[in-house]
Amino acid sequence: MYEISLKCQCGNIEGTAVQINPKKGTRVVCYCKDCQAFAKELGQSDAVLDEFGGTDIYQLAPAQVHIDTGIEHIKCLRLSENGLHRWYAGCCNTPLGNTVSSKMAFVGLIHNFISDPDKDEKLGLPQARVNLTGATGRIPKEKSLAVSGRRYLLRILRNIFWWKLTGQCKPHPFYTGRGRPVAQPKVVGEAV
Repeated sequence: MYEISLKCQCGNIEGTAVQINPKKGTRVVCYCKDCQAFAKELGQSDAVLDEFGGTDIYQLAPAQVHIDTGIEHIKCLRLSENGLHRWYAGCCNTPLGNTVSSKMAFVGLIHNFISDPDKDEKLGLPQARVNLTGATGRIPKEKSLAVSGRRYLLRILRNIFWWKLTGQCKPHPFYTGRGRPVAQPKVVGEAV
């Protein structure tokens, strides 16, 4: 098991993710239009998106993520009233992660927030590429992954169920003990 360091670009928000293992979480590259719109809204498209419009995300249980300093700098936006909570550093616009709600045992950490120099070794390589219809270019076959979308979905659903069953949805780094977001979500409009 590993521990990885987390830090926004300016260093005001720092934390750790604990009990990391390539088989315990899921590393995925998402090409959805919402992930692209999030990066664009923050002015971070060049830093966040790969050459095909994908965002590298590591999905893990909320209890594994600890914000040690700078919680007062965390901000939240949603691309629609019912969209994901998309967390970022208000100090420097570093995207931090995505969540569904305080009750869902799931955090998707954005690669820009993972400052650990050994992240590929500790997280493993991406296991799936999802929402390929949103890609901004044709993804070469050598970059495609063996895990099907269906297999990926089954894996993440199994993990979420297990994390919920074993109480790993609390404490949550982005919600209070009462389930309220640590920052009031700002709805910025529909994704493009």
